[in-house]
Amino acid sequence: MTDVLVCIKRVPDVGGEVTLTADGQGVDARHVGFTVSEHENCAVELAVQVAAATGGRATVLTLGPAEAVEQLRSALAVGCDDAVLIEVCEPGSYGPADVAREIAAVVADRGDELVLLGNDAADTGDFQVGIRLAHLLGRPVVNGVRTVAVTDGVLVARGDGVDGVETYELPLPAVATVLEGGVEPRYPSLKGRMKAKKAPIDTRAPRSAPAGSGRVRLLLPPAQPSTVDVLGEGPQAAAAVVDLLERMGVAR
Repeated sequence: MTDVLVCIKRVPDVGGEVTLTADGQGVDARHVGFTVSEHENCAVELAVQVAAATGGRATVLTLGPAEAVEQLRSALAVGCDDAVLIEVCEPGSYGPADVAREIAAVVADRGDELVLLGNDAADTGDFQVGIRLAHLLGRPVVNGVRTVAVTDGVLVARGDGVDGVETYELPLPAVATVLEGGVEPRYPSLKGRMKAKKAPIDTRAPRSAPAGSGRVRLLLPPAQPSTVDVLGEGPQAAAAVVDLLERMGVAR
């Protein structure tokens, strides 16, 4: 039996152009909804699979405002058994070390053998929490894997390597961070949604004040310039199209 704790983060649901807050500390979420990253959706799916295969329980955790219950209930609707909210008013004031410390305190209380996280944060790009958490817990960690499974008390994780798929075997208890693409997250059923609405949420206060991330500001990459060459209009453009295809090596 393997109890799995999977950690998610409430982030702005940005589908187009990203806008930063005035202080450059985060993504401006005033005009968008909220979601979790695809990395974390896959981590939730893997947590549910491991728990079901071993007879354990899958618990979803987030550190965030009261509104983050929405994301917790989404994970409950697809198969997680329990949910934990570390409620904070300003999650942006918590750096990776702060978040890792709060998760570690929950794990110490609960004793979950496997902790899964998304490989990196979708809003700030932080990718330190998994490693910091493993260090605090004194556990082995593997990063950027696509799939995980537990066999005879051993975590078998697979991810992409330079020469193909790489396989890692870690003794439990362990920590792993997940990249999207290894599994297909399931859609919630009507029964799952109804169950999630009524499920209790274990709401906790943070154990200590945050030290912060030390981040100066986020920077957006410069827009990539684009140019358009007009080859002509109608039949008169045919010769120019043929010349272009020849230069590209498509036509001879």
